[in-house]
Amino acid sequence: MKVLVIWRLLTVGGVNAGWRNRAIYFKKKEIETEFLYTTDHGGLHIMQDVAKVYLTKDERKIIKIIKENAYDAIIVVDTGAAYKWIRKAKYKGPVFIEARTPELIKLQPHLKTFKGIQPELIIVPSQYQRRLVSILTEDIPIHVIHNGVDTSFFRALSDEEIDFDSTPTMTTGKKIIGWIGRLDKRKNWPMLIEVAKKINSERDDIEIWVIGGAQSVQREEFAAVWQEEELAEIIKWFPVIPYQQMPHVYAKIRQSGGCTLATTKAESFGNTFIESMVCGVPVVASNIMPINELVVNGETGLLYRGQNVEDAVNQIYGIINESEVHQQMSQAAIQRVEEMFAIQVVAEQYISLLQKLVKADTLGNDEVKP
Repeated sequence: MKVLVIWRLLTVGGVNAGWRNRAIYFKKKEIETEFLYTTDHGGLHIMQDVAKVYLTKDERKIIKIIKENAYDAIIVVDTGAAYKWIRKAKYKGPVFIEARTPELIKLQPHLKTFKGIQPELIIVPSQYQRRLVSILTEDIPIHVIHNGVDTSFFRALSDEEIDFDSTPTMTTGKKIIGWIGRLDKRKNWPMLIEVAKKINSERDDIEIWVIGGAQSVQREEFAAVWQEEELAEIIKWFPVIPYQQMPHVYAKIRQSGGCTLATTKAESFGNTFIESMVCGVPVVASNIMPINELVVNGETGLLYRGQNVEDAVNQIYGIINESEVHQQMSQAAIQRVEEMFAIQVVAEQYISLLQKLVKADTLGNDEVKP
């Protein structure tokens, strides 16, 4: 089988990380995955060693790609313009939709009209996203398939395996809080600043690593506030960390007795949560859907109320102050991800759906041709 995934944004975020994992697993099952993006936001290095990537905004080139490659299925991820390209290419195979944007107003344009294309179904990564999509669509089946993590790549590294010399490097006597992701409104970096200020006023044994943000829309605003508030001692910012180094970043956080922190206001899933947990790093995040579908409060991490800074700081202390609690959560987190979010578990669900619908489409075409 050969499938094309169309998404407009080639980012370093969770959607592409999830698809990277799927593409690797699909290949083992003789399913070839190709990707078509219109805009590069620094994510090419994630995909280029895994699958064929097309990067173009040229409609003629896009139509030619669809026409010439005889795809068995096309998967459209939050890209409303794709339906026009598919129609113009006269593609007759099954079309799947992945709805990943967790904000109703931003998701709506991609589900408003399918421009004459009849999608087979919509795939979402969480129950929360399913509820969101059900508000915008009718008569199209919605399936929940979680994002998966490659547990042979993201795992709790032994001391001998950790690359302690690579950036970022650990500071003796400091427990590390990892904050990973884009610097934008949804990820809510201003709350991180407030958390850092509170911790900085109370203790000196904590270091916060901000990982990512090199091409984020609010990176300059973040940099300005970071400097104005004089937080360089507690917040260390690493705008670019290669994806291949991330297991080592998580390993250093775990080694220090630290945790990861998310201040996000909305997610459709959240790959960094399952990456963190499978590497043995407990998570502190807001008690909202779908985060509470991934992180079990009190078992694999701790969840705080809304966007409450004081509560968030207390939950961080609840993990890093108790080494036994940290160790128990670390083990529970690894086990939960291996059982529920390992790529071999969730990708098999996706493959089963693909095979079923591609086969049904083929049988349907054969019946029509005579």
